[in-house]
Amino acid sequence: MNTRKTSKAVASKAARTLRSKSASVTQKRLAGSALSQANKAHGTGKKMETLASSVLNGKRYASKTKTFAGSVLSQSDRKR
Repeated sequence: MNTRKTSKAVASKAARTLRSKSASVTQKRLAGSALSQANKAHGTGKKMETLASSVLNGKRYASKTKTFAGSVLSQSDRKR
């Protein structure tokens, strides 16, 4: 079972991102996943792990997007 949670600072950024009209779909998907893991020990699904990994390895993503990806990936299932 995963006991890690999204930090309050990242959760706050994620909430603002979800309300933003200028945020990309990828950024909103990662922000939503990070926010859903803020208060509960939910793990990250395989599809979201793959997305987060590609964001962290990509050069074209904003630092905020990479922050969400790192948070999401840090809460992933270690067995995968």
